[in-house]
Amino acid sequence: MHPHLHTKDNVACEDVMNALEECHARGFMWKAIGMCNNAKKDLVHCLRQERVKSQSFNRNNVQDKKDAIRQKWKEIDENS
Repeated sequence: MHPHLHTKDNVACEDVMNALEECHARGFMWKAIGMCNNAKKDLVHCLRQERVKSQSFNRNNVQDKKDAIRQKWKEIDENS
């Protein structure tokens, strides 16, 4: 299972998505006998890399926000 493909977050995987869609457009039997498996593996790999980038970016942002909140609470406690 994969997320919606054509979103702003998945721009880096556009070529891989198009390759998978072209493979699927060849017909049911092409998919059924596993001819699209490599394209699917490439897509899953690309989406995973994008998700890991996003997660690390978000993790860093959260840590910065937590540090700012701790600093504000520290200032409040010192001024109380």
